[in-house]
Amino acid sequence: MDAIVKPWPKQGGQPLSDHVRAAPAGVEPRPSREEAEAAVRTLIAYAGDNPKREGVLDTPSRVVSAYEEIYRGYRECPAEVLDRTFSETAAYDDAVLVRDISFSSHCEHHMMPFIGKAHIAYRPVDRVVGLSKLARLVDVYARRLQTQEHLTAQIATAIEEILRPKGVAVLLDAEHMCMSLRGVEKHGASTITSQFRGSFRDDPNEQVRFITAIRAGR
Repeated sequence: MDAIVKPWPKQGGQPLSDHVRAAPAGVEPRPSREEAEAAVRTLIAYAGDNPKREGVLDTPSRVVSAYEEIYRGYRECPAEVLDRTFSETAAYDDAVLVRDISFSSHCEHHMMPFIGKAHIAYRPVDRVVGLSKLARLVDVYARRLQTQEHLTAQIATAIEEILRPKGVAVLLDAEHMCMSLRGVEKHGASTITSQFRGSFRDDPNEQVRFITAIRAGR
């Protein structure tokens, strides 16, 4: 199969959005690990516990290590995830759908998790991308502080700008712990967000096909 690495921004196309072409810049100077661990000790004390207690003595170090994993999306570039495409498609021009992509993210308002499934479809033009790359793209954006609405739009924009397909459809279905474990405490409530671009936006029948395909077999 013929695979190529495309130059960025794509030659002859529109420039990529800032959040697509590069990882976030972050703050400068970045706090040190020691400063981050001290902040965790402060939160432990604020919660009412003793940060010098044996059971939580190593918690600050563990929390900072967990943050490096949970928020690794701040160090990753969406354009690099989708930089390899394949041309041997036998003129395939119908939708490609990857459904039930598990993801976890963190609400930017309370820093509590929201967990769910992403469903992505696109109609390729000449070239397709490896299916695992779509799941990887979801993780790049999900592993940051987010709102579900923003996450949905960022995924759709990245696919639209990088792959230049005829259309893109993205639907996220997630449960938010900031709603389940605090506040109204409504366990099991789910939030659904969607974005339709190109042919999926212009043709309601394409939207119906997308939703029907997601529900198929359930």
